[in-house]
Amino acid sequence: MSLRKFISNKTIAALAVILTVFASTSAFAQAAGAAAETVAKPVDMGPVYKTVIFYTMAFLLVCLFVAIIGKALKVYELTREAQDQPKGINWNTVNGVLFALFLIVGLYGVYWEYTVHGNMILPEAASEHGKKIDQMFNITLIITTIVFIATHIILFVFAYIYRSTGKRKAYYYPHNNALERIWTIVPALVLTVLVLMGFLTWRSIFYKIEDPNNKPLNIEITSSQFAWAIRYPGADGIVGVKNYKLINSINALGIDFKDKNTLDDQTADEMVIPVNKPVRLILTSKDVLHSFYMPHFRIQLNTVPGMTSYFEFTPTITTEEMKVKTNDPKFAFLFLCAKICGEGHYKMQKEVRVVSQAEYEAWVKKQGTYLTDDLRKEFNLPVAAAPAAVAPADSVKKDTAAVKTNQLALKK
Repeated sequence: MSLRKFISNKTIAALAVILTVFASTSAFAQAAGAAAETVAKPVDMGPVYKTVIFYTMAFLLVCLFVAIIGKALKVYELTREAQDQPKGINWNTVNGVLFALFLIVGLYGVYWEYTVHGNMILPEAASEHGKKIDQMFNITLIITTIVFIATHIILFVFAYIYRSTGKRKAYYYPHNNALERIWTIVPALVLTVLVLMGFLTWRSIFYKIEDPNNKPLNIEITSSQFAWAIRYPGADGIVGVKNYKLINSINALGIDFKDKNTLDDQTADEMVIPVNKPVRLILTSKDVLHSFYMPHFRIQLNTVPGMTSYFEFTPTITTEEMKVKTNDPKFAFLFLCAKICGEGHYKMQKEVRVVSQAEYEAWVKKQGTYLTDDLRKEFNLPVAAAPAAVAPADSVKKDTAAVKTNQLALKK
């Protein structure tokens, strides 16, 4: 028997494969047994799975496996060619079947994304304009999902049904005016509707007509690396002006106290806002570009150094109501930074509490003013007089008794 026939003999090839598999299995079994004897406790692979080297090696192993399969198939084809036999693998059929399998797997992936990751999205919007944004998002998502599924079914099924079999000739179909009109006009109309809907929603958010009977609450938010400063307007309802040139160690925001509206401005460590009342945010930045983000209220706006931005919204759900809706007693609204502004970016978040009007009024009375005695001295403002000390009750009684005694003595 010649070497060529020996190599191409199917029985010899099958025996070689069986021998190789058996030898490999035995070697792995011996190695596993030795490892089980030497290692007393299981190795924690968690840290290994988090390393870049692990995934790099896994990727290289997959590439090596694909390369080995490819070489094996190449040897198989060359062997059949050397034996003057027809090709053993119809690659057109293989590709058609793979298209069909990818379609099934892909459609299941879409279903899985909607059912698993779909449950991870934010709860219902807690603001008036947020409901409009969610509606716009849902309409866009429904339309694009229908188009995505329909076009991929057509694409993959077409590739499977009309795969080359060598028994038919491709039909030459270069042009069709009706089809081109349809796939040009229909997407244009759909996109026009979506763009107009987005434009009208944007205008309704940024261009509001102020109700004189329900004026918005002004709150100034100043971003810096890596913190937020919150300033409330005080009793006058007006947030005073500030000037970056006045920033120093005791006037961190650069408040200009020549403006009388600044004298009663208040500071807070959290944002507390009344439900169903318009809130007007005044957004500024001290240093770099940040992004003010309130996900549950569907608000995101950049804070830019040297520029003041404004955003008005109306909260519609209190914190307590959202705890019930989400079935989470620890739920809390947050606002945070959505721009990677430095190494402390992750720390830029504060709690937002939505409460009733009565709760808000009680809370705001407890907040201190931004103007301190140090700032009064700095800007030559009168320092508030310290409250008079209240005498103890016992001493008051003694003084009263002494006065009565003196009065009796004088009468005598």
